Amino acid sequence: MKQRLVQEQTLQRKMNQQLLQAIHILQFSSLELIEHIQEISKENPLIEEINYDYDIAQYRSSISNQQTQAIGEINPTEESMYEKLKQQLFTLDFPDKLRPMVEYGIDSLDEDGYLTITMEYWAEEFSTAIDKAEHALDLIQSLEPAGVGARDLSECIMLQLKDSPGYDPFIENLLHEHLDWIAGENIEEIADYYSTSNENVIRIIEEIKSCHPKPGQLLAAKKAEYIIPEASIYKEKGKWNISFYKWNSPVIEINQEYADITDYEKKAADYLKEKYKQIDQLNQAILYRTNTLELVVRKIVEKQYMFFEHGTFMMRPLTLREIANELNLNISTISRSINGKYVQTKQGVLPIKFFFQSGIRQQNGKQTASYAVKQLILEMVRYEEKPLSDEAIKNKLNDEFGITISRRTVMKYRSQLNIPSSQKRKK
Repeated sequence: MKQRLVQEQTLQRKMNQQLLQAIHILQFSSLELIEHIQEISKENPLIEEINYDYDIAQYRSSISNQQTQAIGEINPTEESMYEKLKQQLFTLDFPDKLRPMVEYGIDSLDEDGYLTITMEYWAEEFSTAIDKAEHALDLIQSLEPAGVGARDLSECIMLQLKDSPGYDPFIENLLHEHLDWIAGENIEEIADYYSTSNENVIRIIEEIKSCHPKPGQLLAAKKAEYIIPEASIYKEKGKWNISFYKWNSPVIEINQEYADITDYEKKAADYLKEKYKQIDQLNQAILYRTNTLELVVRKIVEKQYMFFEHGTFMMRPLTLREIANELNLNISTISRSINGKYVQTKQGVLPIKFFFQSGIRQQNGKQTASYAVKQLILEMVRYEEKPLSDEAIKNKLNDEFGITISRRTVMKYRSQLNIPSSQKRKK
């Protein structure tokens, strides 16, 4: 009886180890999976080769060569601070002839967002008056995040505080003339000098501390990463197909020199048996990862069919729970299976997480994906004749599309899209 219990516990422990390995491998991207197998192969002499077919020169394109991305290419969607600032210019109303001067100013910012040239030099470069350079700087300083285009720390903080509620006029003088008082938190000295209360000075110092001294860093490009999609989603003969790349499911080839374990002494044979078992468990874990990912991607294509057919405005709300329930899997399993993974589509290489969107209820009772609402806001701003306020955008969404959201939600989405307020989009 005791021996049987020990055997059952041993079996349970092995099953748990196998399950843990399967869960561990499930969350790997293809690149991480290959690297993981390569690490194991260093200690397992039975692994002769890992066949993952990286000889393909390019991904399959579902639209044209312009949509094709070379294998191992760095993620092209990540933009620099300079590119992000220039993209915001389309939301501003200013003469086209001033654009080269404004873009020159953006290119003259350092990585922290500070201007590195003088007004005189800027104007001289374009053979124009200084007031034109100042106008160009005003435009740059109206971009997000607040503080970019500043010429020193005091101006950087001023740009971030000037639109805040409860702004005191003396703050500008305090920043330019007595920055050391702020650094030393000389509360009583500041209160006496500007004839205000200690409480007000404490509040102002707290607001100043909350400002970002290097606003350009908020737009800094993330560390470059290599994107390798797991599958290609493409339309052929009127039907949407999914083609999984071979590197999604690498094949481990065994070294035939060790094929016959009976040729070895017991100690060596036991060692080889253990290594065979390691490969077998690894293959099972890879198969589990492949099958789970395939189930999830196929279900996503089914659920987001209208997006693939008609584009971003037809994105529907989708949750991990919905997919988990339909596939009879845990939410955590779905989450791990899509973690850090991408698919090739006609819209480009997209993270699988992109297809999971929160929903906003329409007047007809149906729900619209938050991403689709953001795209509508972007289009409204792009083609507005006069800058639309957040309230106007809210009303327009309700009147034209039956989408009811609060003004605060509009403001949040606008901020996420890096669109300045209507006040800043004016001349």
